[in-house]
Amino acid sequence: MSEFTPWHNETLGRKVVEALKKNGFEAEFFATGAEAAEKILELVPDNASVGFGGSWTLKAIGIAEKLAARGNTILDHGAPGLTNDEKLSIRRQQLTCDVFLSGTNAVTMDGKLVNVDGFGNRVAAMIFGPGKVIVVLGANKIVKDIDAAEERIMTKAAPINNKRLGTPNPCTQTGVCMDCQGPTRICNITTIIRKRPRGTNFHVLLVGEELGF
Repeated sequence: MSEFTPWHNETLGRKVVEALKKNGFEAEFFATGAEAAEKILELVPDNASVGFGGSWTLKAIGIAEKLAARGNTILDHGAPGLTNDEKLSIRRQQLTCDVFLSGTNAVTMDGKLVNVDGFGNRVAAMIFGPGKVIVVLGANKIVKDIDAAEERIMTKAAPINNKRLGTPNPCTQTGVCMDCQGPTRICNITTIIRKRPRGTNFHVLLVGEELGF
């Protein structure tokens, strides 16, 4: 990473944070993922149930382990050893958990969150249900506008996530979205959160590092 990259990430990141605030979100910039993790520990009550939206960003900062160690109930459908029925049950529980943690596929310079989901549980929980939503993202998720967000998802986030999940979808061979039609397709629901959803306590923590896909 260039010595100038942290400056650029922070300059753009702070502009996006201000845009997010104008859109009604609680938003804050952090230089590192470790600092963002400490903020999450402040925001999440000790006795809260915490849902996880399948985010590689959250895995990178190790927040699930920190919350579990202090006694929080963790609802993670990606935990190893779960059956499909158990995963589905956890996805449903995430919709009414105390705190929902997630990444985001992209954030625009004017403070909009853009996401594509397979099941829809992640974007549903971001919009309504949990008592508090916390979204964490690296500066690599910043894009100019909604068109650029969709392009980012098609050329990077979706193919990499398909590879991570081990699907047979064609993007795992081509490296770009092919608008596949098979039953294992994970790009089924697209959401654009333009303003903070009414009634949702919504925090966005933007990190000046490259995190997630």
